[in-house]
Amino acid sequence: MTTSHSDSNAPPASLIEYPSQFPIKVMGLKVEGLVAAITHIAHRFDPTFDAARIELRESKGSKYLGVTITITATSREQLDELYRTLSTHPMVKVVL
Repeated sequence: MTTSHSDSNAPPASLIEYPSQFPIKVMGLKVEGLVAAITHIAHRFDPTFDAARIELRESKGSKYLGVTITITATSREQLDELYRTLSTHPMVKVVL
């Protein structure tokens, strides 16, 4: 007889291997300061963040701007807090 030692209350194992390059798409109104604000937040969570790798994409009507940042993810906690910080920023509409 085999017994299982798995804990059904344990959080699921992460599908992400750390550290890894992790892209995050942030969308907001196309206003001055949006990219700078996102860059500042990215640097807080990843001191090695390279702003030269930021990708920008305007919406069809040029009202919104999609900003893709790629950070070095070091833990689930880091990613959770980064998503929380970006999502609550007043210039940001959506974080994917």
